[in-house]
Amino acid sequence: MKRILSMVITGILAGAFAFTGLAPASASPRTGALHVTKECSQFAGQAGGFCTITSSNLKMIKRGSQVIYADAADFTIGQLDTDIVLDTGHGNSAFGHVFLNFATGTGTVTFDGGTGKFEDFHASADVSFIGDNTHPDWAWDGEYSFSPDD
Repeated sequence: MKRILSMVITGILAGAFAFTGLAPASASPRTGALHVTKECSQFAGQAGGFCTITSSNLKMIKRGSQVIYADAADFTIGQLDTDIVLDTGHGNSAFGHVFLNFATGTGTVTFDGGTGKFEDFHASADVSFIGDNTHPDWAWDGEYSFSPDD
């Protein structure tokens, strides 16, 4: 009787392990909240300028990563409307677009793909000014996701 019970339990466990082997290998979340802060003391509004990430709730967006701006800010109308690259190093970059209204200190940022870890990355966030005249800091608060693998 013990031998039969042992064989049944072994069969059940083998089936359970086989079934769990069919689950996706990645245990990391594929969607979630996005919270990032950056400081822009090095950004004077010129094309090619950058801001530096100071915090992020995603491990792949590391402190010290750079947000590089393709176009210059338009100070005559008080806005920044440009493509951006979030460069986290080692061939990992996310491609996006930002719109900022300097008068309100608000805007939006979106990301749609990239290279390396960001190949299937998508995000949309509200941008808000959280700094002051001596510390031009900004926050991104929104959602991120990764496209399912093809």
